[in-house]
Amino acid sequence: MSEFLTLSVLTALLFSTIRFATPLIFAALGGMFSERSGVINIALEGLMLAGAFTAAVVTYETSNPFLGFLSGMIAGGILALFFAIACIKFEADQVVAGFGINILMLGLPALLSSAIYDSAGSTQQIDKAFLLPEFFGVNAASILAFLLVPVCWYALYKTPFGLRLRATGENPSAADAAGVNVHKLRYTAVILSGVLAAAGGAYLSIGQSSLFTRGMTAGRGFIALAALILAKWKPVPVLLACLFFGFTEALTIPLANIKMSSGENVPVQFIQIIPYVLTIIVLAGFIGLSRAPKALGTPYRKEK
Repeated sequence: MSEFLTLSVLTALLFSTIRFATPLIFAALGGMFSERSGVINIALEGLMLAGAFTAAVVTYETSNPFLGFLSGMIAGGILALFFAIACIKFEADQVVAGFGINILMLGLPALLSSAIYDSAGSTQQIDKAFLLPEFFGVNAASILAFLLVPVCWYALYKTPFGLRLRATGENPSAADAAGVNVHKLRYTAVILSGVLAAAGGAYLSIGQSSLFTRGMTAGRGFIALAALILAKWKPVPVLLACLFFGFTEALTIPLANIKMSSGENVPVQFIQIIPYVLTIIVLAGFIGLSRAPKALGTPYRKEK
């Protein structure tokens, strides 16, 4: 009986890890493309919120989760385009512009939700029949996230696009001299990062949950950024780092049942901060060991 319970707990922990890692994988892969091109993407959190809100609204209105998922990705791409214009064309500070996107998306969904549904806190509840489907207990979006890892690896290391992207992030002047349109490539990379990050947000609202709630990403965009740094901007290590952070979040479920010597449960707040504390530790301990693309954060001005 105890062995069955142990196996049951481990199985539940495995599925929870996959579930919690899924939005991180989408967002971190998106951030990888942007930062490999030389554009710091602090806006992952806001892009995820854009995808989550749009997917929830479209799915509720059309009863089609796939259309909702696609709409969320498109919304993320459009928002990322504005971010790219600010950073690439107007050479705005990339960190400040990214935080601006995050702040905008903390308030804009609430405003739109209030106008559409008379509720600033959340959108309408979506019927379970219209959420993203699951196969053998694994959500379709989770399967897509895992499949994207080898696809992104191949695109980054085995295609001309990937070679040009990496060259743009390391030495944009040399890439320009070789005939690469640096600005066009950076626009493409940032928009792609928005599409992927928004896919992670869409999963949160129509896969893991059944509605959009204000601030539902709960810092996952920043955790994805930490995973990206830990993984040194490489696709396969990104997957492993996201699984690690997903595991720490999944671990909070069984830890919530731990009792103190007084017989009371450990305060849930202490359990819930574990993933965020680990994020701070990772950023503090590994950021100096990870070599970022040399041109990361530096606007490129074409020499005349």
